[in-house]
Amino acid sequence: MDIALWIAAILLAAFFLAAGISKTLIPLDKLADRGLGWAQEKPAYARTAGVAEILGALGLILPAVFTIATFLIPLAAAGLALIMALSIAFHLSRGEKDFAINIAALLLAVSVAWGRSSNWPL
Repeated sequence: MDIALWIAAILLAAFFLAAGISKTLIPLDKLADRGLGWAQEKPAYARTAGVAEILGALGLILPAVFTIATFLIPLAAAGLALIMALSIAFHLSRGEKDFAINIAALLLAVSVAWGRSSNWPL
């Protein structure tokens, strides 16, 4: 189970790091071309979500790699799960129906948060 949690954490970190970097560094008009049309309407949401996703991705991996403050791993995973829950609510409020990746990331983040906080901490 420890290996499965590592794989899940690495996949989550890669996904959120890529998403966070794109939302933080790519110009808003280019984000709209990539399917994030809402980013031009709500630029503060996009930039804030991007920074939070980057921090969450780092929080999943760095404490484990350096074995310092490993209690942050389930907190980072729970934070990313919260971001995904809010993202799903945001997309539903806009009438969008394409948020399957958000649900998958939410479930994976909840799994990592639960696994690292209870039965298989580092």
